[in-house]
Amino acid sequence: MKVSKHLINLVFGALLAALCCVSTLIIQIPTPTGGFVNLGDVIIIFAAWLLSPVYAVLAAGLGSMLADIFAGYAQYAPATFVIKGLMAFVAWGILRTSEKIVEKKPKLSILFTSLSALCAEVFMVLGYFVFEAFLLHYGMGALASVLPNLMQGLAGILGGTLLTELIKRTSPKNKLFS
Repeated sequence: MKVSKHLINLVFGALLAALCCVSTLIIQIPTPTGGFVNLGDVIIIFAAWLLSPVYAVLAAGLGSMLADIFAGYAQYAPATFVIKGLMAFVAWGILRTSEKIVEKKPKLSILFTSLSALCAEVFMVLGYFVFEAFLLHYGMGALASVLPNLMQGLAGILGGTLLTELIKRTSPKNKLFS
């Protein structure tokens, strides 16, 4: 019996949304600005590789938004949904654009996975800066969150790249999505 790609994306999207939420909440390294560094971005990068764009965006946005709500940062939840969802879309776009290159030169896979994670994390840092500076009216005080967000981004780049490349080498995606 063949299972539809839609159902597989739906199930894995829901699982990755839950995993994103849990990985954001379980490991929290406090920062001076009252936030924390977590492993949620690792799951976002992985979701961007594994899922179609709509499901990756929803998994990243919903999982991260729920983590904000559960952690007591509800004022960030709407922005987090948008920023983290778009992070997944940015990473997905770069990964898909590079697929033909990686097929010809598989050794470049880690480079493009890292590049997709880097671009997604830069988007995250800029997204939260704009949100805090203009929508929360922190003005230049929003600069205080840039360094902790960069640390969060670094964790996402390293962890997301490692997880994605590790799973790529086991090839479950080809079996699941064929």
